[in-house]
Amino acid sequence: MVGSGAARPPAISTLPVQSAGAKGCASLVHARDWSGTTLGPADGWDPAVRAAVDLLLESPVPMMLIYGPDCLVLYNDAYAEVLGDLHPAALGVPAVRAFGEAWDQPGMGDVISRVFRTGHPVLEPESQVTLRPGGAEPAFYTRGHSVVRDSRGSTVGVLTVAAETTQVIHRLQSLSELTARLAGALTIDDVTRVVLAYAMASFDLDHCALAVDDGGSYRYVRRIRGEMLDEADERLPPVWRRLSTDLAAPLVAAAESGRATFVADGEPLRAIAQDRHERRVRALAALPLRTPSVRGALTMGFRRAHAWLPAERALLRAAAELVAQAAERARRFEAQHGTAQLLQRSMLPEHLPELDTFRIAARYDVGVDGNAAGGDFYDAFRLIDGRLAMVLGDVAGHDVRAAAVMGQVRAALRALALTDPAPPSVLAGLDRLVGSLGAESRNEEIFVTVVYGVLDPADGSITLASAGHPPPVLRRAGLRGEPATAELVKVPPGAPLGLGGRWQTGSLLLEPGDTILMYSDGVVERRGRPLNAGLDALVAAAAGSASGDPRNMCSLATAAVEGTTDDDVAVLAVEHALAMSRSATMQVAAEPTGPSRVRQWMTTRLREWQVPEPVIGAAILCTSELTTNALLHAGTPAQVHIDLNAERLLVSVADTGTRGSVIRARADALASRGRGLGLIEELSDSWGTDPTVRGSTVWFEMLLNRE
Repeated sequence: MVGSGAARPPAISTLPVQSAGAKGCASLVHARDWSGTTLGPADGWDPAVRAAVDLLLESPVPMMLIYGPDCLVLYNDAYAEVLGDLHPAALGVPAVRAFGEAWDQPGMGDVISRVFRTGHPVLEPESQVTLRPGGAEPAFYTRGHSVVRDSRGSTVGVLTVAAETTQVIHRLQSLSELTARLAGALTIDDVTRVVLAYAMASFDLDHCALAVDDGGSYRYVRRIRGEMLDEADERLPPVWRRLSTDLAAPLVAAAESGRATFVADGEPLRAIAQDRHERRVRALAALPLRTPSVRGALTMGFRRAHAWLPAERALLRAAAELVAQAAERARRFEAQHGTAQLLQRSMLPEHLPELDTFRIAARYDVGVDGNAAGGDFYDAFRLIDGRLAMVLGDVAGHDVRAAAVMGQVRAALRALALTDPAPPSVLAGLDRLVGSLGAESRNEEIFVTVVYGVLDPADGSITLASAGHPPPVLRRAGLRGEPATAELVKVPPGAPLGLGGRWQTGSLLLEPGDTILMYSDGVVERRGRPLNAGLDALVAAAAGSASGDPRNMCSLATAAVEGTTDDDVAVLAVEHALAMSRSATMQVAAEPTGPSRVRQWMTTRLREWQVPEPVIGAAILCTSELTTNALLHAGTPAQVHIDLNAERLLVSVADTGTRGSVIRARADALASRGRGLGLIEELSDSWGTDPTVRGSTVWFEMLLNRE
């Protein structure tokens, strides 16, 4: 019993009464008639029990009291949020009625009963409780359970104090997901996309930016809440902006110092803010990314004040360490990849010949993981007498040695062809070279196949010879309304180079409208499938092509056979045009006015050529989008080339630079992003992307006489 002089806890009747209709737990407890429960009338509650109830109701921390043998449930407003739609029906009723099946789950009724029975408190550092089976996702809590005793010392209930850790648990889970996704990120662009998506989703940020060093300065990518990003946009490289080495920028300060900083409330970006989004940031975490080859930083911000608690800071530092390691791996991969690709492409022709009535195109796609040089090669060049030499070959292997042999074979072929272009003579000379290289390597065999031909532009005749290489495909144009056909060229078979063989020639006539396609075995070979199946698929695709344009044929060939290949893919196509085409080229500076200048130039030129207006409108729209994307993502001048003949309009947009060199103002001005890809697919008859010796090219074709 409490002495008469002791301070008595406030009676339950003194609790503040909320407005009518309020759901506050204090109001509900005050208004309830408890006389029909094990607690009894409120004015007769044991003082110790009353004190426990008062403490519970006034606490901002989620608390619940399970009272008496029937486990009567009382809780406060904070715990009502945990219960969700179980409140207010759960208040003042037995736990079995309040929680239903959830009461019998491990971690609920069993724990309460054990504490009540033994009197020993229980701390659950991490517990998962689903109060509504089949409903919302379960929440995670750190919970403490202790007994409540009355004034006589008897155990009358159990008090549960809960601290929700769901967000922390989910962030730890997302950190594991981040690790898995970063493991598959090969380039800095890949790492950036993964990190920004992770940060914005896991922390519900308003602002996130990642910066990496770039030759004495920094470049960065930013995400802000509410940005619209579509699927096509995510296939393109991120938009990198230039960042000076101003230490007032948190990104730069963290990258330079290697120290993390956390601002809970202020204007952390005020000194360098470029727009209203950055000026509105109030809380900011800046985390350094430091490895032997990478210097950078990651910032995360909110538009509201945010206390960066110790656990959250530790999580952010761990994430930054993972990002830095992934960036290190990506930079090493890019260096290796760049070296291999530079070696590969430096051995391929940078420009193909231009003939009046013959059009030539080629394509090379790297196989394996894209990180190794290969032995596939193509070439086309003018001979001394004006004829065209064309070749496609394959040196077995996916390493620097294969690329080196390829370079030697290609250089020797040119030298031999310029002396005596006859196919048997050229192949005989190459055979001696490969045999000599094989003898030098002693135990290593060198396997090389080649198909080589000479085209006479005067009449379209071609003389061909093959050294163990797959036969070319000949697409015959359908004239006078007849459908196009395709077939494998009958070339006398010959031994691969280096075996001392003899080679015979075959011949064909390339009529106006026809196209010949040379290719490497990576185009038609697939594991577990016969070679003839791949050859048939390529022939069928060539026959079904909307046009014989060589660029279109090269793109079509690389996708003609289902399945993926580990091999490199090289394709060379030559078309005998029905008539001479008209062409024009424009160099576009990397500035915001570039796309509009292209639109004006194309409109004038295509109208001069009397191209139908519907084709002009569609072509200008697609070209404008492609030019914008080239300037935005490559950051260097672009080249727009248009080629018109009686059948179709061909437009290509090429860039020649590396990513990330567009200054901030220009990046903001050029805003089309990825939607150009969808426009091209919708408006053109065919389109594709071609890697070049330096940079890449996107092209599309529009037929002039559409049915």
